[in-house]
Amino acid sequence: MKKQVLVIQGPNLNLLGERETGIYGKESFEDINNQILDCACELGFECDIFQSNHEGDIIDKIQQVRHNCDGIVINLGALTHYSYAVRDAISSIMIPCIEVHCSNIYNREDFRSKSVIAPVCAGQIAGFGKHSYFLALHGLAQMV
Repeated sequence: MKKQVLVIQGPNLNLLGERETGIYGKESFEDINNQILDCACELGFECDIFQSNHEGDIIDKIQQVRHNCDGIVINLGALTHYSYAVRDAISSIMIPCIEVHCSNIYNREDFRSKSVIAPVCAGQIAGFGKHSYFLALHGLAQMV
């Protein structure tokens, strides 16, 4: 039976390819998600991708998959820096979670250098563009 992995895409990530292309690149959200699905499949995962611009929807999704998911890759965008509610949701489940960011959050505005999510995740990968997701999936493949 294949392991189940969930990729959560947070606020504004649905605009990848359109927003701040100098930071995030010109590849579309759909293209990146398709590549994530391909990578997951190559690693033997069943993969779902969920995107929401709403903190509560992300919390609901984390709670919903807590009994039938083997790992989570999560890019919370700006929620990374202040969402203690998402942090609590992650710390409440027994699923390894890897935080990802396309950009290097430590090489940007000061407020982006603090992640309230990282301490409750198995790891954090930042600064590798879309490859951050692939690296996270490879990490999960070693963990689950």
